Amino acid sequence: MKPFQFCSAILSLALALSFQSGYCADAPQENPGSEGDGDYEVGPEYKIAPELTDQGNPKGKSFQFSMPLAESKIFKGDDSTLQPERKAVRKERKISVYVPAAYKDGTKAPILIIHDGPGQLKLVQNALDNLTISKDPKRSLPAFIAIAVENGGNDGKKSERGLEYDTMSDRLARFINDEVLPAVLNNPEIKAACPHIAFTANPWGRAVIGCSSGGAAALTMGWFRPDLFRRIIAYSGTFVAQQDEDSEDAKKYPFGAWEYHSGMKLIESSEKKPLRIFTHVSENDLRAKDPEETHHNWVMAGKRTAAALQAKGYHHRFVFSLGTGHCDRRVFEQTLADTLVWVWRGYQPD
Repeated sequence: MKPFQFCSAILSLALALSFQSGYCADAPQENPGSEGDGDYEVGPEYKIAPELTDQGNPKGKSFQFSMPLAESKIFKGDDSTLQPERKAVRKERKISVYVPAAYKDGTKAPILIIHDGPGQLKLVQNALDNLTISKDPKRSLPAFIAIAVENGGNDGKKSERGLEYDTMSDRLARFINDEVLPAVLNNPEIKAACPHIAFTANPWGRAVIGCSSGGAAALTMGWFRPDLFRRIIAYSGTFVAQQDEDSEDAKKYPFGAWEYHSGMKLIESSEKKPLRIFTHVSENDLRAKDPEETHHNWVMAGKRTAAALQAKGYHHRFVFSLGTGHCDRRVFEQTLADTLVWVWRGYQPD
């Protein structure tokens, strides 16, 4: 068998210029219906979904390269909020890319950004291998390209990861769009294997997945830049007060992602945005017994976020997992195929 032909083309100036603020009125309108929306409870027994296992279908192609933080214009690793003597900052971050076998040379691919590196990438790869060739239109996936982006290091306040993921701004969305995506398209190995690859400019063709602070970051990317990213997946989302208090963004959002559902009640009080959102929280997620005044109860925050999204009328799917903890792999193994199918429901390719 000949090697699969994969595609790679430089992100054009015209594409870059199309990523302006606003809701991208030219994006194709969706009519996904409400199937799969609502609240779901899973567990306490778990098993891996068949679509997330290797079923022997044609495999795509994997790539990995590194991006030095010092070369970034957005996250250089030297912000004043950081304390590198206590929480080390990476010198470079790894980028892992998977181009599925079903991707056709020269087409404008939808993409999935995966926060925190390749933690869920293997499950996503299996889902792509199995569901992009599904004969069931209600149980299939578009041939999106998965791009797993490693965080800048450490966790929590005063860390580079915390800065990237817990900050209430469009900074991470700009970093992914302006620096990571061009780096993928210009990587020599990818270009050699995929001379005509291209990414869609349609924000409905751009999804983001993360867990913990990566989950909060997924929502924040869509919230602040729905012109760039509109399909959101947040497992065990850190919708709590974990933004650095001395950051510029804390002046506007003093309790960080807690403001989505409590305090400022951003979801309730803001104009409804063109987003499709999955959220999850575990029964035994972090600090589940903490009182409200700590602003750090993940279960409370997850349930309140879900309620706010549903009350606002978003296409939203919420999973509550019994007997599980924070970012529990059993939850991913059982639910991720369903989640991906639901979040891509209604997608219209270029």
